[in-house]
Amino acid sequence: MRNLLQAGKFLLLDLASTIFFLAVFLVTDNIRLSVILGVALGVGQIGWELVRKRPIDAMQWTSLILVVGAGGATLATNDPRFVMLKPSVIYALVGAVMLRKGWMNRYLPEIAKEVVPDIAVIFGFVWSGLMFFSAALNVVLALNFSAAVWGSIMSAYGIVSKLGLFLIQYAVMRHIGVRRRRAIAIPSAEAPAASPPR
Repeated sequence: MRNLLQAGKFLLLDLASTIFFLAVFLVTDNIRLSVILGVALGVGQIGWELVRKRPIDAMQWTSLILVVGAGGATLATNDPRFVMLKPSVIYALVGAVMLRKGWMNRYLPEIAKEVVPDIAVIFGFVWSGLMFFSAALNVVLALNFSAAVWGSIMSAYGIVSKLGLFLIQYAVMRHIGVRRRRAIAIPSAEAPAASPPR
């Protein structure tokens, strides 16, 4: 679970500049200031990693390119939808990575890898589907609603959908895992005892 939370933290950090943009925009109603501060945060995140001599993940570079590109387009057109669409690109990229069979294995405890690896593969694809659905929903909301409505819905949906799927996955994998472990234990318990030596 710790590894899954770590992955969620990385996704949140990749979306931090967009979230920050939205917060500043909702408070100030100033697109230019919001974009400049959002881009500054994105550049600052990469700069901080470089100063600390940490490797920059491909997703972090992609996020920075999207922040600068979407921010530049927003400043040029005075239209916040370019920044609002950025999460769709990130969701789609994450969803594409999640299409790789077995990607979830590194986040599972050893017992789950032994007992329910097939269920983990299925849930890996379910997570991918959720990412693609989130990307599509974000596009619909960004193109049809105000920044305030978009931000409210996507914020609530983002938390509820990911937490909900995580809890469902945990319950299903645990239930199936316990049943499988019991099924393995029962035959060995029912095996006839060896007759004592004479």
